[in-house]
Amino acid sequence: MQRLDRYILKMATIAAIVLLIGLTSVIWVTQALREVDLITGKGQTVLIFFTVTLLSLPALIAGIAPVALFMATLYTLNRLNSDSELIVMNAAGVAPQRLTRPFIVLTIATSLLVGWMTLSVMPAGFRMLRDLITLIRADFVANVVKEGQFVALDSGVTFHYRERSGDALVGIFMQDRRDPNQPSIYIAERGRTVEVDGNSFLMLEKGTIQRETKRTDTSSIISFERYALNLSALSGDPTGGAGEGDGDKAIYKPRERTTWQLLNQDPNEPYYKLQAGRFRAELHNRLSAPLYPLAFMLIAFACIGEARTTRQGRAFAIQSAILIVAATRIGAYMAWTASVRSPLAAAMLYILPIGAIALASAVILHGQTVRPLLARATAPLMLPLAGLTARFRRA
Repeated sequence: MQRLDRYILKMATIAAIVLLIGLTSVIWVTQALREVDLITGKGQTVLIFFTVTLLSLPALIAGIAPVALFMATLYTLNRLNSDSELIVMNAAGVAPQRLTRPFIVLTIATSLLVGWMTLSVMPAGFRMLRDLITLIRADFVANVVKEGQFVALDSGVTFHYRERSGDALVGIFMQDRRDPNQPSIYIAERGRTVEVDGNSFLMLEKGTIQRETKRTDTSSIISFERYALNLSALSGDPTGGAGEGDGDKAIYKPRERTTWQLLNQDPNEPYYKLQAGRFRAELHNRLSAPLYPLAFMLIAFACIGEARTTRQGRAFAIQSAILIVAATRIGAYMAWTASVRSPLAAAMLYILPIGAIALASAVILHGQTVRPLLARATAPLMLPLAGLTARFRRA
């Protein structure tokens, strides 16, 4: 690698790292504040609080890294142009596409980071978070909830017991309204929390389960002598409960499963049959994630990669790059949401970044031919933006 490449790579890398750490820290703090209830309401330690919040970092890094790379590319190119370095390079015969080499090295590193996070670290973190929350809930039920109180365990789940007898809870009442179409009420004389193979259960004794199906306007009452209520089901979908005869293993949501499990999913699994669209959306979202760093970097370079004098304003080009990246990211989110219902929408998760890569590459390599065509095609869309920029300058 030549000295010029090392100089640009160092500048862009420092900017990308600073932006990644800064943006991740800000968003992590805002999410951590939501979990303060672990200490104040659920009686957990500071260590548990930080563990729960840190397990969300892989998802934050995977989402923020492409944006940090894009902003670092804009910053580096704008700084090189402000210091007239791009003009000097252009005068020395350095082609604009030649300057993409250090940015491509940084982009490959970012794509590898995003791929590692989305394909391996992020699902493992979500799975650990699910197991930890299950243990917290079991500890909360057994040790924190006080006699005679009605306490919300989760959104739509209310728990109550009359009194404590040793390690057993007496007079248990639990209402589960997470699924509005099929609310359930559990009533038991007594129960206790136990852990089996890493899963926490509330073992209920001598009680009933009242279920109401609003779609068919029917209800049923099931009596039992012993019933194992899987507490991990209370942190997932309402279809993920497990009792006697339902199996002892927790049912993990698509985002909590490894990529290998998603690729080799058993089509006969009951939960998969109910949520096949979510499995498809999660898999394709993970596989397409490493494409976005390259797309965002090339968009930034295509917009402001060429040298410009002080009379040639770069504000409009930077705004255009931001709008294009925002549109690409929003379009990807919409495609991810739509792919839950439509297999064809999953293809858009790949078409959007690949299309952006192809178009930006064409602008970088054949700018004199492609830019006039794009200018005429996007003129109706860019006129409002140009008006806002002119108004801002006058102000």
